[in-house]
Amino acid sequence: MEETIVQDKKGSFRDTVATITKEGGRNFINPKKPKGKLYNLRTRFSIFYLIIFFTLPFIKVNDAPLLMLNILERKFIIFGLIFWPQDFFIFGIAMLTFVVFVILFTVVFGRIFCGWACPQTIFMEMVFRKIEYWIDGDSTRQKQLKTMPWNAEKIKKRGIKFIIFFSLSFIIANFFLAYLISMDELLGYLQNPSAHIATLISLLIFTTVFFFVYWWFREQACIVVCPYGRLQGVLLDKNSIVVAYDYQRGEPRGKLKKANDHDCKCTDCKEEGACKSIAAKFEAIVPKGDCIDCFACVRVCPTGIDIRNGTQLECVNCTACIDACDAIMTSIEKSKGLIRYASENSILEKVKLKFTPRIKAYTAVLTLLLSLLVFLLVSRTDLDARLMRTAGMTFTTLPDGRISNLYNLKLTNKTHKNIPFTLKPENFKGEIQYVGSSSLTVKKEAYAQLQFFVKLNRNDVKSWKTELQIGMYQDGKKIKTITAKFIGPEIYN
Repeated sequence: MEETIVQDKKGSFRDTVATITKEGGRNFINPKKPKGKLYNLRTRFSIFYLIIFFTLPFIKVNDAPLLMLNILERKFIIFGLIFWPQDFFIFGIAMLTFVVFVILFTVVFGRIFCGWACPQTIFMEMVFRKIEYWIDGDSTRQKQLKTMPWNAEKIKKRGIKFIIFFSLSFIIANFFLAYLISMDELLGYLQNPSAHIATLISLLIFTTVFFFVYWWFREQACIVVCPYGRLQGVLLDKNSIVVAYDYQRGEPRGKLKKANDHDCKCTDCKEEGACKSIAAKFEAIVPKGDCIDCFACVRVCPTGIDIRNGTQLECVNCTACIDACDAIMTSIEKSKGLIRYASENSILEKVKLKFTPRIKAYTAVLTLLLSLLVFLLVSRTDLDARLMRTAGMTFTTLPDGRISNLYNLKLTNKTHKNIPFTLKPENFKGEIQYVGSSSLTVKKEAYAQLQFFVKLNRNDVKSWKTELQIGMYQDGKKIKTITAKFIGPEIYN
């Protein structure tokens, strides 16, 4: 009978999903509260992560936010550097570099980002789940509360959890909005919400979405919505480091049972034949494997999988199963590491991680992209200038015989300070005459537009199209050289 059960497990464990019932409905996962060395480490990292998340919007550089991703106004501030649509190619290179980094990182270290640094996992497991354990109790108590009739205790606990979850979702939504429009702008909206109804409605919609995810959707965000879980199936190979079960050490599995008798020679025993050692009191049915089939790893898994079935799409590498298994191994006096960070080859062949040609290729591409990104950032100028002749016009012959062209100069100030400038001829003798105001200053973090005439003597126009160089100077120092095409009358020999 036992052999039949094992055969059934081997043939059917991939035919079901833990979060779906046999009838096709949602099976809610109530994982047991994890504890252990790695969980404590994740908790400390999460605290550091949350401190950064909630303090970063308040940090300013030159009276501007340190980080802002204003998609609506197409304005991005990343670590104090301002990026406008003109810098989109730099942003594209940065995103491409990030994607290659994710690919390389996943090839080597698997889905460790999901378990340790993903905002969804951080907020779900380290904030909302901890609050749920505090209000509803551990896994068993949560299941009892779910089946309990709606009495005063259940209404009280559900009400408190609802209020806390919704309030936290509202706070998180506000901070995400602060990353989009800046904290100063957000605080201005909150002081007068009636004047910003559209923003308030959007904020409530995002709050509802966050609340829905953390109250009901939960692990489905990782399993169904997030494409990264599916992407890892393409990227992982036998050398990738993942949370893995050492099947060579653990199989075949067997339950523990009390030994009827044994020869005990322990010095700690008070009576002959009565050993205090747990390992001596129990013996495995199948002594070859260390796995005692206790399902401790399954009970703590937030996505409900059995890690002993191998790497699966639902696994987010949260390491809860490692802590649970290590605790069991310690209690039965066996070595830890039955479930651990390892690659398939390291378990099968007892070898260390290899620097494969695939990893070398990804590393080379990543190095090239990083070099290009650094070059673009270093060579990026604070003042972006685009000079064009006015559309629909060629040239004008002035009464004094000179020829003039009208130009439009579009400027973008990418800094946190005003930039005054002047224009001077570089490779030609002529006059630059401004249209309208002669105040040449581009305000901080803003666009500016200037029209001006370039006037040349007829003798200096050698062909119908002449390339001119115009220097932009700030406080007597040249900051940029712009070029323009000067159109004149066609010269006939």
